[in-house]
Amino acid sequence: MSDAPVDKPARRGEVALSFDPARTADDARLRFIGRLRSPWSRGNCPKNLREAREDPHEPETFRVEIDPPFREGIAGLQAGQPVILLYWTGAARRDMIVLHPAHRERPTGVFALRAPSRPNPIAVAVVRVLALDLVAGVLMVDALDAFDGTPLLDVKPWLSSIDIPPAQG
Repeated sequence: MSDAPVDKPARRGEVALSFDPARTADDARLRFIGRLRSPWSRGNCPKNLREAREDPHEPETFRVEIDPPFREGIAGLQAGQPVILLYWTGAARRDMIVLHPAHRERPTGVFALRAPSRPNPIAVAVVRVLALDLVAGVLMVDALDAFDGTPLLDVKPWLSSIDIPPAQG
């Protein structure tokens, strides 16, 4: 997977920034902590986790591999626990600010979408840990909607007491 943006023509109503955030960024110094392993590549990747969960695969198909220096960081995680994965969709365009997804009636601002094309191509997934190997730094998870080899930025526990917004009153 290349980190170069994909040159893809804009759909009707889409708007690109006048600059490419990837070429002008000078602040975030991120370090990938591992990789996501999946059967997906360009052309066969589901659009979201719901679609990924509906596609029949063996449980060991979806893995989160943590690089050696960061493996101690998964101590305390347990099978059955939901976790939040933050990952880098760096092959996506970074200059689009309004997108027109095929499933939407009209163009929509990128911050109202979960599309990978965005100024900072950070994706989020809430998945369930099926099994883990602390020594090997591997989490088996229920699904992934990312290309095989996608760089992992972070893993966080999903906590119902924190991660569910309060009811509107």
